[in-house]
Amino acid sequence: MIIKPRTRGFICTTSHPVGCEAQVQEQIDYVLKQPGFEGPRNVLVIGASTGYGLSARIAAAFGSRANTVGVYRPSQATEKRTASAGWYNSAAFEKAADAAGLKSFSVTGDAYTQETKAKTVELIRKELGQVDLVVYSVASARRTLPETGETVNSVLKPIGPAYTNKTVNFHTGEVTEVTIEPATEEEVKNTVEVMGGDDWELWMNELAEGGVLAEKVTTIAFSYIGSEITKAIYRDGSIGQAKDHLEATALKLNERLADGGGRAYVTVSKALVTQSSSAIPVVPLYVSALYKVMKEKGLHEGCIEQIYRLFADRLYNGQETPVDEKGRIRIDDWELREDVQSEVAELWSKVTSENIEELTDLAGYRREFFQLFGFETDGVDYDADVNPVVDNPKAI
Repeated sequence: MIIKPRTRGFICTTSHPVGCEAQVQEQIDYVLKQPGFEGPRNVLVIGASTGYGLSARIAAAFGSRANTVGVYRPSQATEKRTASAGWYNSAAFEKAADAAGLKSFSVTGDAYTQETKAKTVELIRKELGQVDLVVYSVASARRTLPETGETVNSVLKPIGPAYTNKTVNFHTGEVTEVTIEPATEEEVKNTVEVMGGDDWELWMNELAEGGVLAEKVTTIAFSYIGSEITKAIYRDGSIGQAKDHLEATALKLNERLADGGGRAYVTVSKALVTQSSSAIPVVPLYVSALYKVMKEKGLHEGCIEQIYRLFADRLYNGQETPVDEKGRIRIDDWELREDVQSEVAELWSKVTSENIEELTDLAGYRREFFQLFGFETDGVDYDADVNPVVDNPKAI
């Protein structure tokens, strides 16, 4: 099959196995070029196939020689349809880990279900004994609640009045004004149930009851705060309520784990191109402007650079982990520098459909969007006939 990108709005419905493998290798190569760090030995990553979860698995394995277990949704290919990028990424990681002599295992399933949790506990008990780092990196639009069996959906909406601001169709470069109606109380509640800290806590309870948490275990989850430009739609919106719940859960878990020398943190990261962020009006335009400014200042980081800095400089630096007044690890510090934000705000005030390519890094945004699915990767022949069916023998 000759695989080309097919898009539907902010979704790419195809992915490229060779491109995904090349990008996983790029992340591995980045970590191998950095100084190693004394980090975790056995790591569980829940939501391990893309984004920060994938980068955390790579950084732990190739920066600290850790054994890893990755949990992610299965999405295998057929002869007529590609697998998900997450499937190809995970298969590539397993292949590289094997070649490096590292233990790695994959549990495929819905991370929200009891079945997946139980299967993961059993695998850890059998193969690793215990884990000393648990990374929770699940991002989903819906969740089936374990208590009721009801499926609820998250929304990305403001709270209070309707919100109007600029946005961009990143495929065409057309800048328009968008108005987003506010979330209802029910939508906010559902968003918290999907994207808050409830499932993270359920995972930690299951792992503790199964006896597979090391005494001095560390657990982290990811959050975002962002700038004044995105505040109404993100941090002050429905998703912000979920992030508040996630951060409150971290404090609760930290208090519980502290007796055994363990710790729990929420890590606040910078804005990046993700499939989720591409779906949020306003955010692609903000990220395009942010990338322009941060690249010009030599401050730009992708997922792997952020995660390596998190591990090497914050979590495993040989000293006490620095946190803010709410107990959060901040690796969004470069994004929120005053000089960065003032320049982004200036670009925001001037940007139009006519000058967007000049004023922002929209081209870089588009490229990174397609790279999420294995496309636009240097050194890959996208006119070559490739087999979309890629086995991952480690997946159970």
